[in-house]
Amino acid sequence: MPGEGVVRMMADRTGGLTGTDEETAVFTGIVEEVGEIVDVVAQQDAARLRVRGPLVTSDARPGDSIAVNGVCLTVVEPADGEFGVDVMGETLRRSSLAGATAGTRVNLERAVAAGARLGGHIVQGHVDGTAAVVERTEHEQWTTVRFRVDGGLTRYVVEKGSIAVDGVSLTVTEVDDESFAVGLIPTTLRETTLGERAVGSTVNLEVDVVAKYVERLVGAQVDPGSGK
Repeated sequence: MPGEGVVRMMADRTGGLTGTDEETAVFTGIVEEVGEIVDVVAQQDAARLRVRGPLVTSDARPGDSIAVNGVCLTVVEPADGEFGVDVMGETLRRSSLAGATAGTRVNLERAVAAGARLGGHIVQGHVDGTAAVVERTEHEQWTTVRFRVDGGLTRYVVEKGSIAVDGVSLTVTEVDDESFAVGLIPTTLRETTLGERAVGSTVNLEVDVVAKYVERLVGAQVDPGSGK
């Protein structure tokens, strides 16, 4: 189930969307491997990252899209199990990549190929903002994690709805005006970076894009003068 964020090695990642950019790439929130940032070069209102990810780089070519902690980025200079990405200022301001350093572990997923299974939910790799881990509750076989959300994003979050947290497709178990909670099974805790996210950690969020479209469409139906 997508709510469990189960990690699966999807066999049909190749053969589709090769050479696409961030506008057309699609992900599912099923992390393929945990990689590591090996170098960060700060630039004017941008950054160049070098990421180690042997699996996702095995068939990568320049121009391919890979989600790094849920952020869709374009591959440059793939070689020897590593790839480079250019991160513009807008992405740095909206995501946790602004604080990335050499040694930072990141969730990695290649763009899904046309016709492949959607094991999670449709994820664009367009991060809407960040959240902070405010509580972790350990259960016998799973863990509940609660996130505090800024910027009014909780209006797009609904109980039992889907949300991408650091690129992991999860199902919301609870939500209020300022926070939401998810349940993480052992596989997710072990095979993604969410098992390492302690209280105070910052994560990337991408809400369900359908909710944003609905809000815009409904808003367009309202006559500002009549309130109807």
